[in-house]
Amino acid sequence: MIADINWYIIPAAFVLDLVIGDPRSLPHPVVFMGRAIERLEPFVRRQIENEFVGGILFAVFLIISTWIAAFLVVALAMTLNPILGDVVQTVLLFFCFSTRSLVAAATEVKDALETRGLKAGQKAVSMIVGRQTETLDRTGVVRASIETVAENFVDGFLSPLFFAVIGGVPLAVAYKMVNTLDSMVGYKNERYLFFGRGAARIDDVANYIPARLSIAMISLAGAILSGPRGRRAFKTALAEGQCHKSPNAGYPEACFAGALGAKFGGPNVYHGILVEKPFIGNDFRDPDETMIARSCELMVLAALVSTLVATLVTALI
Repeated sequence: MIADINWYIIPAAFVLDLVIGDPRSLPHPVVFMGRAIERLEPFVRRQIENEFVGGILFAVFLIISTWIAAFLVVALAMTLNPILGDVVQTVLLFFCFSTRSLVAAATEVKDALETRGLKAGQKAVSMIVGRQTETLDRTGVVRASIETVAENFVDGFLSPLFFAVIGGVPLAVAYKMVNTLDSMVGYKNERYLFFGRGAARIDDVANYIPARLSIAMISLAGAILSGPRGRRAFKTALAEGQCHKSPNAGYPEACFAGALGAKFGGPNVYHGILVEKPFIGNDFRDPDETMIARSCELMVLAALVSTLVATLVTALI
């Protein structure tokens, strides 16, 4: 069945992501998803006056269409040759992962801060966060980069892996559309307050289980690096994971806070609006530049642990 996934596809896609990352020479499916969102949005707004209803229909149509397109591509490849089918599924799943690109982006922030100063660090981190970065101090820049690593472990790896296991590669690709929609229209500003609400809620629902599964994956990774770090990560996630505006982001952030011994969260400015957010890891110190590399190490190891678990599950079912 196309909804099934052979166990070896998961580690193969993970290795591809670690080795190749996000090759600019290859057409990335997310680019096409972004273009589809940009082109369809004006049409839907013209046709449906109610922004909330239009936004929901807009998101659902794109998600279902993405699943159908991925399903047909995989089905055609499998019909032509089962080996080709496995290759296509591996490549599609590889495109759903972003561990190497996330490490590269966080490392760019670290290098910018250390070699070119605060302004360069602010500019580098502005490429990977939604908050305004012009007024961030060095601690704020570091905190923003590590929070992004933590949150995107779920969005950029664990969630697509989860959906691949339960519904095959087409479902993982459909999740990528869910995440892309949220990143493009899921804002609480004047333009998307109502139109983007449906996409944001779908993203919340899609990430609900993976965000909570991340507690186990990150804690195991922390325990491998250092037993006490793993226990501290687990306890912090259970105690403070709900201390976040997002129903999901607080859990991986709290895990990283415990594993690294760092304090995250706090108020930030988004699109000119100050958003009060509670701190996570109040018993820990403010993060410094050295923790960026450590957060990347923790994220990659958590991804490896998740890959091994997912591979075992798919091999047994």
